[in-house]
Amino acid sequence: MQIVRTVAEVRAAVRAARAAGHRVGFVPTMGALHDGHLSLVTLARDQGAAFVVVSVFVNPTQFGPNEDFAAYPRDLDGDADKLRSVRADVVFFPDVETIYPRGAETRVSLDALPKHLCGLDRPHHFGGVATVVTGLMNIVQPDLAVFGEKDFQQLQVIRRLVRDLHLPVEIVGAPIARETDGLAMSSRNAYLSPDERRRALALSKALAGAQAAADAGVRDPRQLEAAMRAVCEASGGQVDYAAVVDPDTLDPATSLPARALVAVRFGRTRLIDNAALS
Repeated sequence: MQIVRTVAEVRAAVRAARAAGHRVGFVPTMGALHDGHLSLVTLARDQGAAFVVVSVFVNPTQFGPNEDFAAYPRDLDGDADKLRSVRADVVFFPDVETIYPRGAETRVSLDALPKHLCGLDRPHHFGGVATVVTGLMNIVQPDLAVFGEKDFQQLQVIRRLVRDLHLPVEIVGAPIARETDGLAMSSRNAYLSPDERRRALALSKALAGAQAAADAGVRDPRQLEAAMRAVCEASGGQVDYAAVVDPDTLDPATSLPARALVAVRFGRTRLIDNAALS
């Protein structure tokens, strides 16, 4: 496994892989890796990428004021060890000046998708995501890139920008990786106290309850939203949203099938989860 820090090194490695006839996969991450991240590398291989590049970069432009950029967990040595275990080919550890050269002023933004859900409380977040992903795609120039469905709004933003900008890359959505008790894997789970960790199970329970209600004949999205909110609030969580939306536009759903999403705070930790509603 190669560990590289410059654009030139990444491009040289990718050129060599292409010369050898390999399809190139890409997994962008912010590090603090867990099994969910590692499953993305495995999925890239399952999708036919014989050569997989993983980036580890905590992107400052997607954090707002008073968010956890400085405190966001960083463990480059541990991340490298984990990526060796799943046979990543290249790990790209850029610094901020590599991704945003001095004087950089170009930004990528979307009009509609960021104005829903997480974008309501984090108005600059998805512009930062769109900008960094576009830059990383241009650096790596992969055939396919894998993103987890846990960050469902982010996945839809990336799918839209790839389509709108005609980027020659296939976007693969990976199923949510969960702990044995149902909690969606997240780097931010490390922030939770034991009591908060127990109460955070409300997110997956709320989503399962919404599907059970739909199975029982409930078809009103607003009724399903109210039920999800009640489950999360009963656990002591502060609910940012409990929403049932059209999976493509993220507009409020008027019927099923749809996507159910929740964002809940436990103490200072904000967690998100989602599921398809059939």
